Amino acid sequence: MRVFDHPDFDDHEQVVFCSDSESGLRAIIAVHDTTLGPALGGCRMWPYASDEEALRDVLRLSRGMTYKSAMAGLPLGGGKSVIIGNPRTGKSEALLRAMGRNVERLNGRYIVAEDSGTGVPDIQAMATETAHVSGIFEKPTADGGARNGDPSPATAYGVFVGLKAAVRHRLDRGDLDGLTVAIQGVGSVGAHLARHLREAGARLWIADIDREQVRRVAEELDAVPVGVDEIFDLQVDVFAPCALGAILNDDTVARLNAPVVAGAANNQLAVAHHGRALFDRGILYAPDYVINAGGVIDVHYERAGYDHGRVLRHIESIGGTLAEIFERSDAERLPTAAVADRIARQRIENARAR
Repeated sequence: MRVFDHPDFDDHEQVVFCSDSESGLRAIIAVHDTTLGPALGGCRMWPYASDEEALRDVLRLSRGMTYKSAMAGLPLGGGKSVIIGNPRTGKSEALLRAMGRNVERLNGRYIVAEDSGTGVPDIQAMATETAHVSGIFEKPTADGGARNGDPSPATAYGVFVGLKAAVRHRLDRGDLDGLTVAIQGVGSVGAHLARHLREAGARLWIADIDREQVRRVAEELDAVPVGVDEIFDLQVDVFAPCALGAILNDDTVARLNAPVVAGAANNQLAVAHHGRALFDRGILYAPDYVINAGGVIDVHYERAGYDHGRVLRHIESIGGTLAEIFERSDAERLPTAAVADRIARQRIENARAR
């Protein structure tokens, strides 16, 4: 397996391969950059087809977290981890605790949180072996109640804010009443996003590999279920990818009929040139690591002192950040993804020079 010459290596500071024979743990932790602070990022559990596929995913996700925190103005670097295995059948207390021990060995350079295939109970199990965790503690809500540490609602709210900014810029609309949105993936984040959109008056089409979840969300929100492949071809205002990454590729970009792409999934572009392909087609793309930063903002404040109002204000700043990216994209005739990358790299270089 190639590492240093891997096309997605991008000068990672540290890549750690983790194994525990007793629990069966096989995992990779990637620390991309700690210039701005410790590398905070989720732990994904997925039945990867190969170790190479797992490595590619963790390298891309880790780099995305570096840029996400930089664009969100957080004192955090970028890291990510993946556990190779089926999240429905492969978890055990021993495996999760073994993962926690591997996180602990990095002495705080990497802080683990939940991601696809893991949840708050899983990170709590890791926390029995390491203090370097986030996203597991109860947080106050605006109505005086509390919720668990799950960052999914915060991620979804940030995507909702960002989607409104994209609609305002591309469609010149200040409200979402009657807006048509196709949501690919209605798991924890996608379902929360769907509720925000429905409450704002949007009409929804939804797809997911979990048919029972599609049925539940469709009934709750009067959404139209469609096939997982059909979702790309719909004549809608917004396509919102909220499942796994690399879904904007040569095939799907050519098929899209939505003038706006704004969703929660990480690494939506299969490769960088698909950002240019969207731009050339006149499709406004909200860079994933900018629009989906609500979750990392939420878990950052869990460690820094949680104040619900302050967290909401920070998440709502995603809209202004995206507006700046869109305006610069128009002025410089560059894809929005390229503009966001340039801003993020400059912020990191400025910090490194201080």
